[in-house]
Amino acid sequence: MPQTTPHRIVIVGGGAGGLELATRLGDRLGRRGKAEVTLIDKARTHLWKPLLHEVAAGSMDIDDHELEYMAQARWHHFHFRLGAMEGLDRARREVRVAPTFDEEGREVVPRRTFPYDTLVIAVGSVANDFGTPGVREHAIALDTEEDAARFNRRLINACIRANTQPGPVRPGQLHVAIIGAGATGVELAAELHRTTRLLAAYGLEKIDPDKHIRITVIDAAPRILPALPKRLSEATAKLLRKLEVDLFTGERVSRVTPEGVHTESGLCVPAELVVWAAGIKAPDFLAGLDGLETNRGNQLLVKTTLQTTLDPDVFAFGDCAACPWPGHDQTVPPRAQAAHQQASLLVKSLGRRLRGQPLPGYVYRDFGSLVSLGEYSTVGSLMGGITRGSLMIEGYFARLMYISLYKMHLLALHGFAKVALDTLARLITRRTEPHVKLH
Repeated sequence: MPQTTPHRIVIVGGGAGGLELATRLGDRLGRRGKAEVTLIDKARTHLWKPLLHEVAAGSMDIDDHELEYMAQARWHHFHFRLGAMEGLDRARREVRVAPTFDEEGREVVPRRTFPYDTLVIAVGSVANDFGTPGVREHAIALDTEEDAARFNRRLINACIRANTQPGPVRPGQLHVAIIGAGATGVELAAELHRTTRLLAAYGLEKIDPDKHIRITVIDAAPRILPALPKRLSEATAKLLRKLEVDLFTGERVSRVTPEGVHTESGLCVPAELVVWAAGIKAPDFLAGLDGLETNRGNQLLVKTTLQTTLDPDVFAFGDCAACPWPGHDQTVPPRAQAAHQQASLLVKSLGRRLRGQPLPGYVYRDFGSLVSLGEYSTVGSLMGGITRGSLMIEGYFARLMYISLYKMHLLALHGFAKVALDTLARLITRRTEPHVKLH
């Protein structure tokens, strides 16, 4: 018998891909009553994850850029439900969502289940500390807005404490150790170099940034930014050293203590502020999720249609999915551009699914990588349709390309008019505000 009620599409995870998918499906299907679209996320607000290093460094105020899920749902004809997925019943086609509590431990939302006809899992990734001793206790991973804001508060408090304590600044007291020299670690190092000096200028007379504040990047790989061409990696390393950022490559971290970071070779880096940015994995709850296949990194195994290998009613995409990459000996890399491409495909695929038509396969298109070094520079490589091979870019043009990635994400969520007005408003207000967060 034909289905008389709207097709129930449940999307778990409101990151860049999940939120774009919910927004576009709401506009296409939800508004016309062809489907009931529901987005589930454990947070109440969304921030584009590549911006978290700016929040951590204090150069971006979350309040200026975060998006309220409830408002987005109202504007774009989908439902938002608060909570973290904790289980799945594929036989009953139900998602189990854990209860939500406030800061005082009181229950806000009870444990619930949500029925679905089509389930899309887009819960992203979290830091992988590889079981390294001391990481969970003494380091912060920039997985969420709360993590980034917590590190920024810790940084500000450390500076205020050092400025007001009776004795001199202790060795390592204002040192920042960043474990991981990928894009996040390198971007954070450059941004921190600028913001810590701005912070010290706001009445912290006792702190000499050149003397008391040190930034160190540590990685087990032989060079920083291993995903970029060697020339760009070397150019970035040269710039960071010019900023007096200490770089230690080929050093595998063995443990983190309250006083600093230790490596297998015996290196000890004094630092009371530590960020872990050395690896990612899918959330642990995905492992063995009602029998669905996963890999060692907890990623759900999917076909090129983005359907999980054992259940055609369950889709997964983004960092939490291991999608085949034909012609390569690896799966599609966990990158923002892949999640955006997959979300665009699923908008079409789920419309075809409702009409009973076959689903297209996903083909990853690598457009290159861009790494922002704040106001100092931007480096990257462009590939695909822009050039037949790989075009390495640096400087102002690369910076414009980097900014355009964020603007493309905003355009997918809000449309041109709102993005243009918000951009203009921020250009005006930015001139009257401190360029670093002070609280």
